[in-house]
Amino acid sequence: MAFEVRDRDLMGRLGRLRTKSGTIETPVFLPVVNPLYQRIPPRRMMEEFKCRALITNAYIIKRHYGDEPTLDVHKLLDYEGVVATDSGAYQILVYGGVETTPDEILAYQRRIGSDIAVILDHPTGWRASRRRAEWTVEETLRRAEAALPLIEGDKAMWVGPIQGGKYIDLVERSAKEMARMPFDIFALGSPTEVMERYMFTILVDMIVAAKTNLPPDRPFHLFGAGHPMMFSLAVALGCDMFDSAAYAIYARDERYLLPYGTSRLKDLSYLPCSCPICRRLTAEELREMTRGERVRLLTEHNLYISMAEVDAVKQAISEGSLWELLEARSRSHPALFSALKRLYRYRDLIERGSPTPKGKGIFIFDSASLSRPQVTRHLRRLTENYGRPPEAHRLLLVKAPRTKPYGRSPQYRRLLKALEELSETSSIHVCFYNAPFGVIPEELSETYPLSQFEATQPLDRETLEFASTQVARYLEGRGYSQVLLLAGVEEFDALVERVCEEACRRLGIPLSTIKCRDPWDSGRLEALKGMLKERPLGGLQME
Repeated sequence: MAFEVRDRDLMGRLGRLRTKSGTIETPVFLPVVNPLYQRIPPRRMMEEFKCRALITNAYIIKRHYGDEPTLDVHKLLDYEGVVATDSGAYQILVYGGVETTPDEILAYQRRIGSDIAVILDHPTGWRASRRRAEWTVEETLRRAEAALPLIEGDKAMWVGPIQGGKYIDLVERSAKEMARMPFDIFALGSPTEVMERYMFTILVDMIVAAKTNLPPDRPFHLFGAGHPMMFSLAVALGCDMFDSAAYAIYARDERYLLPYGTSRLKDLSYLPCSCPICRRLTAEELREMTRGERVRLLTEHNLYISMAEVDAVKQAISEGSLWELLEARSRSHPALFSALKRLYRYRDLIERGSPTPKGKGIFIFDSASLSRPQVTRHLRRLTENYGRPPEAHRLLLVKAPRTKPYGRSPQYRRLLKALEELSETSSIHVCFYNAPFGVIPEELSETYPLSQFEATQPLDRETLEFASTQVARYLEGRGYSQVLLLAGVEEFDALVERVCEEACRRLGIPLSTIKCRDPWDSGRLEALKGMLKERPLGGLQME
């Protein structure tokens, strides 16, 4: 296989892609290089920026150099790495058409020695009507089908683009049909305007619609993904490759890229970066240079930042911390944070695509963290695989102590001592309640991630409501004959008490409650003993 996956986290993958000019590691960012003029020579990109692959435009080369028979794209760019070429589809998107045919540009890319080549698809674009979008999907599929006999046996890796734009059902359809064809790489087309408008929630839907309908053994390319602050989002959703000219375009506008946003050079007092440019110069010195030199150095800085962020994403996959990086980057802009929250819709998909955790503890900041695969996986396993001890028909649900693991805490030991004095302790099943997991059976309290997490205090209302809902879900179908609730008096405790009342009423079983400021107080444990002996059907409240 030309593509080998070495490691995974979320839906992101560390992989190796073998091309005829060498092997590149994915995720990979391919800087867009103008074949006629480069502020950073491609040879420097490889030697100084560790850029092992780039993308240029075969259509522009063809327009400028014609059908020169000896032209080789690697020699033209003076670059020994992997060269991908676009076919002119971007020019169709911007100008409405190109002066070539799909067959001509296919043959041209083969002739100039492209390592990765793209068929001439027809981009959907953001402004396309539904009818127009349907036509672009059909036309791209038609061109893809027609290209197959022309590229069969070629040593280049050929890309099958997916269209449909903002019409998610069309993206799904395009991906399903394209997946039936033997392309080496698949790519999502027409996302540039979505990203330029910061509509990252739509981008999430587009990527998921395409990714879930493509074969997993082929790389997935996201066209035009240029800002480093969204690299982690793209990779977390399964993108293996992305390209952009943003590093150069932003520099021409004298904008300074960072992993968490963009600044205008005129607004900077300092250069908050450790790249060679920013360690050598001050913001004032950079502003005082001639425009040409200033733009060149900003281009270099922006490329350094972009390449470094790809390495940060790779390291995060390697150590199993891609979610942490994604969450940190997403909080740099409201639109990205909206995209992070959108992942809740796809939490089951993300969990299924995530490998077994590498034992790292997890952080729960707010409701956005509920999409973490560790949370989804625990709740699914609790629902599908766990059954209460058969002899324990009475549930003692108690607020989780502060010390983890809960089953080894001093508070729990005091509870056990109190219960040992009763003759029917075997009929009592002790479970803790907390946020975000809801119910934690004592015997599971040391399993991952129930003892390996830290949560913000106080948690937001949405997270507390989510956790209380999990309490209600746990009670359904467990077969308890009675629920005994030892609760606190805070907001979350009130939510848990309410769902327990509703669930017990629905199930037709009695609920007895002790409610006090410190449920683990020794006096409250004595009251609990009395309640367990008497088996009261009503509630008991203590302030």
